[in-house]
Amino acid sequence: MKIILVGYGKMGRIIEQTALGRGHEILGRIDLHNASELNADLAATADAAIEFTGPHSAYDNVMKCLSLGLPVVCGSTGWLERYEEVAAYCRQQAGSLLYASNFSVGVNIFFEINKTLARLMAGHPGYEVSLREVHHTQKKDAPSGTAITLAEQVLRSVPGKEKWVNEETGLASDLVIQSERIDPYPGLHTVRYASAIDEIRITHEAHSRDGFALGAVLAAEFISGRKGIFSMKDVLGIGD
Repeated sequence: MKIILVGYGKMGRIIEQTALGRGHEILGRIDLHNASELNADLAATADAAIEFTGPHSAYDNVMKCLSLGLPVVCGSTGWLERYEEVAAYCRQQAGSLLYASNFSVGVNIFFEINKTLARLMAGHPGYEVSLREVHHTQKKDAPSGTAITLAEQVLRSVPGKEKWVNEETGLASDLVIQSERIDPYPGLHTVRYASAIDEIRITHEAHSRDGFALGAVLAAEFISGRKGIFSMKDVLGIGD
């Protein structure tokens, strides 16, 4: 495959090494200094783009890729209030988009475990549910996109919880996400159900960013030659 990297920070460099290790070619490395190089000529020679930048640039980057007819895998978080707009444009362009809040194979299996546990706990109001996430200090958004995905899964199943919050409010209807930033820390996510008698916890802890990079490259391999809007569930063949 021929891949364009949109965003060439730490994550972009790890993705590059992973892609090269799987026999792929990197056609372009786009960042703030050479954004104009992401153009029709470059896009015409590529099979997919992998976008890992930040919440303030992801929307524009993804829209540009779609406008160029370039299948795009996006791992940037913090911009999802505009996701439906991007999805509509993708359909209009008959394009290809794969977004994930986390590309780790383990995390996506963890998502499925979280949904199952939330359904099992729905009939047990004696347990209070909360979330904790820990990342490195360069993580620009809090809570993480992964934590928000976990929280939204819980909200769909557990009665009495109406919204997630990123600080303690004292309201029983709020699902609290505790965010911590510590260096160095690739990522930890815990969902906790606690009662006066006992508690249940499920945790995913990343030991490095390599798992995120591998998942992003697997997603690019999947989306190349396909049209539509996809997720990591499609790549891994899991979930409903």
